[in-house]
Amino acid sequence: MPGAIPPDVSKAIATGGPAPAGLSDEERQAFEKLKDFFTKGAYYAYEMATRPQTLYGIADSPVGLASWLIDLGDGDAKPAAAISAAVRTPTKGQSKDRLTQDDVLDNVTLYWLTNTGISSGRLYWENKFPFLDFKNVSIPVAVSIFPGELYQAPRSWAERAYPKLIHYNKVAKGGHYAAWEQPKLFSEEVRAGFRSLRA
Repeated sequence: MPGAIPPDVSKAIATGGPAPAGLSDEERQAFEKLKDFFTKGAYYAYEMATRPQTLYGIADSPVGLASWLIDLGDGDAKPAAAISAAVRTPTKGQSKDRLTQDDVLDNVTLYWLTNTGISSGRLYWENKFPFLDFKNVSIPVAVSIFPGELYQAPRSWAERAYPKLIHYNKVAKGGHYAAWEQPKLFSEEVRAGFRSLRA
């Protein structure tokens, strides 16, 4: 989920204004997804950014933790389509390419046993940059676009935000939790992204 929203798009979303003039079809589609996200889906992030201690209920209850993690969604649906399907899908006989009940329970259990449900959200509290709005990042950057992410950053936006863009690729599957949902594909993208930096 690259932070590559141009300033005029951010301003239009923040003020409730119309889409900036001159957007391509791909950029307009990203604008609409972002507008919907900031209207209906970003409040969990604001909660963690402004009042993280109020979430201590998820440290007291494994059911509360599970519901928080599952409800966060992956961009296309709430609860996340992949996770929701996994909760209903028995593990036995499932494709290795699909999350299962055991996958979901393993993830929730890891957060529960390490008591990291709250601390995992600290990046929202500590982040002082505008949400998804980075500019002029001066280091080499690789961007992989997953179709189930909350928005798909157009290449034009990524190039503006990251002047040293070394890799941009749209992949066929995966969402907000790409490393968990599609670990093989995610690792292939990481390797492809940094291949040009090898000595």
